[in-house]
Amino acid sequence: MSPGNVLILPGWQSSDAGHWQTLWEAKHGYRRVEQHDWMQPLRGDWSARLDEVVVDTHGPVVLVAHSLGCILAAWWAAHSQHTGKVRGALLVAPGDVERAELALLLPGWAPIASQVLPFPAVLVASRNDPYCRFGRAAQLAQAWGARMVDCGECGHINAESGLGEWPEGQALLHTLMKD
Repeated sequence: MSPGNVLILPGWQSSDAGHWQTLWEAKHGYRRVEQHDWMQPLRGDWSARLDEVVVDTHGPVVLVAHSLGCILAAWWAAHSQHTGKVRGALLVAPGDVERAELALLLPGWAPIASQVLPFPAVLVASRNDPYCRFGRAAQLAQAWGARMVDCGECGHINAESGLGEWPEGQALLHTLMKD
């Protein structure tokens, strides 16, 4: 699979310079799905943009989502006619936008789509993620039909978690990229 067929789906405010998604993009040539507005995300706009990128990509794709990007992937999968192009999805630290404090920050993102995804998925969750309880992440994994991976206590699995290039995540991604 071409590196350009690995689509990076950052969460709210995008992924900063020290985030594993940004490091993977720079090192491996993966492609970030650029959104129009990272600060005030609109679910419909983000979903339409993801659909455009998937359609315009030659060949199958793998989604690499973090936080709100996970919620986007599930919503998109529930509404797109192009999910057949997705070989798999790595869903890392989903943000629980149904929690009251997140719903206020990110209006219009609830409810979370809760159907089984039409492609293989791995959901990686942290036991001390401030944006999603571990038990809630397990519920999302079950609803989405995703294999759950316990990352231990890694916070929001972002730059502040000190994971660097996060080779364990890269290994999980490679399992989804295999033919």
